[in-house]
Amino acid sequence: MRLSRAPVVSLASIRGRATGMGSELALACDMRFASREKAILSQFEVGAGLVPGGGPMAQLTRLMGRGRALEVILSANDIPGDLAELYGYVNRSLPDADLDGFVDALATRIASFEKRTIMDIRRLVNVAGLPSDIEIESGWNACVASMARPATQERIKELIGRGFCKPGDAEDRLGDFIGQHGR
Repeated sequence: MRLSRAPVVSLASIRGRATGMGSELALACDMRFASREKAILSQFEVGAGLVPGGGPMAQLTRLMGRGRALEVILSANDIPGDLAELYGYVNRSLPDADLDGFVDALATRIASFEKRTIMDIRRLVNVAGLPSDIEIESGWNACVASMARPATQERIKELIGRGFCKPGDAEDRLGDFIGQHGR
């Protein structure tokens, strides 16, 4: 929430995987832009027996609605850039070759405007759109509690033994990997 409330405009340019905490960091930014060909977003935690701790339940629900937020969080599936745009996970997905130029041009344009006006607009939009501290704290407390569960610790140990958190197929196809647990 510090990033969301910082006195600067934050833009996330997503080329590659933004999963779990990476997704939550992107969600804390004011705007998110994704490579149509290379971006993958997800909240994998449920597949490891965890409750996500960085606020995606509150953030995603505000961005895409309850049903889609539950689909993203409970399915633990990979969401490619074009679907992320359709769902509202990101502001826009662009061809990979255009991503950097677009984000740089937007940042430059915003930076050219009067700073106090930008700060006032962000403050007012934040009042209407950011989750309260209690919503974020509740999610964090549920995350910490889920980490202590013996079943979660066993599941994470098993997933790591199968390649989780290591370069390779498990990380490249995390949504499929998490979904295969117990089969």
